[in-house]
Formats: sequence, structure tokens, C-alpha cells
Amino acid sequence: MQDIITVNHLSKSYGSHQVLNDISFSFQPGQIIALLGPNGSGKSSLIKILTGLIHDYSGEVLIDGEVPGPSTKAKIAYLPEKSYLADWMRAIDAIKYIADFYPDFDRDKAMRMLDTFGLQPKQKIKSMSKGMQEKLQLILVMCRNAKLYIFDEPLSGVPAARDGILDIIMKNHPKDSTMLISTHLIHDVESIFDHALMIGQGKVLLNSSVDDICSSGKTLEDVFKEVFKYAWQID
Repeated sequence: MQDIITVNHLSKSYGSHQVLNDISFSFQPGQIIALLGPNGSGKSSLIKILTGLIHDYSGEVLIDGEVPGPSTKAKIAYLPEKSYLADWMRAIDAIKYIADFYPDFDRDKAMRMLDTFGLQPKQKIKSMSKGMQEKLQLILVMCRNAKLYIFDEPLSGVPAARDGILDIIMKNHPKDSTMLISTHLIHDVESIFDHALMIGQGKVLLNSSVDDICSSGKTLEDVFKEVFKYAWQID
């Protein structure tokens, strides 16, 4: 089976600061993968490389066998940490905008989901609450029929909206798709993960199935705290 993500000897620096140092891993399709690490560990840089937003790196990166570029962007549905929608847009404008870019976008489904979550098609984004904006952006992602869904801190916003956001993700991704979710709220979501990739200090510190992690009697959050205890130590 073709790996959906292949990374070999990947390194990335910003000037003299190296955020990723010769990391390698691969994932087969159909998994829900936790991308974990403290702030500054390189998670967002890795995500931007996988989604084709950063090109100046060394090493090999393949998405479904292809170097990240226009063809792989058509296979990836990406939810960035920060909003990319203009304040002047209405919900219906955002739906039209995404539908114009991606042939796999299900506009009818998006309209149904707006109704399900109480979002008005003609309401302007600038008048929406933060939780409403998060739901709209998530609807735009989950109405794609993508092979790979990548989420950068999807639960970092309004705490009251987290259950709804997770419910949208779990109920609306295609059965055979892969999800890569970067989050620091492990306790809230660890039950959904099949695999965990922990990166820190520029390296892969753990790459394991969640079943193997939990077979020791520890939770994913327990192991996270052990692996990254250095991040909270004071010299």
C-alpha cells in the first residue's frame, strides 16, 4: 500500500535556528495521527511543509507518492491555526470561495451543515463569535472529499466549542482518509488517535501506535509528559 505521508531526512532552518533536524517517518492511509510537541518544537513548520506552503527545506517529503505542490494540494484538506477568511465575507461567500478552488468540495453538504450548527448563510464573518468562525472553517475543510486532512490546533479556541468541533471531524471525514491532528489538548482527544508522532528539539522523540503506548498501562498524556519533561525544566 502506498504511504500517504513519507518523510526522509527532513531538515528545516530559519537562518541559524534549526527547527527540524534530519527527521524521518511514514504513515499508511486510514489512520488518525496525533502530532504532538511543545510550542516551538517544529509542528507548524512540518505541517506547512506537508501542505506545500514551505519549500525551502532539505530531505525528501512525499504526499501519496508526490512532492508537495499543486497536485498534492488537491488531495489535502488543511485547517490552519489562524483564520484565512476575510471579514467582509458571509458564510455563503466562504462556501463559494472554497467550491471554486476544489472540485471535490460538497457544497450541498456544506449548506446542510451550516443549518445543523445554526450558522446563517448571509451572516458576515466579522459579526460571528470566535466559536462560530471556528465551526465555519471546519465545515469548509470537512466538506472536502480529501485523502489527507491536516489540522493545526483545531481545539485551541473556545473551550465550549471543542466537543462540537471534534464531533464534526469524526462524523464527516471519508472512511479511508487519513487525519493528522496537531494539538496540545491531549486529554480531550487521545481516545480518537491510532498513532502518535512526538517531535521536539528538532527530532522525532516518539513514533508509535497508541495501542503500543497504552499497553504499558500509561495514557498518551502520561507519555507526552515524560517525553517532553525537558520543556518545563529550569536550568
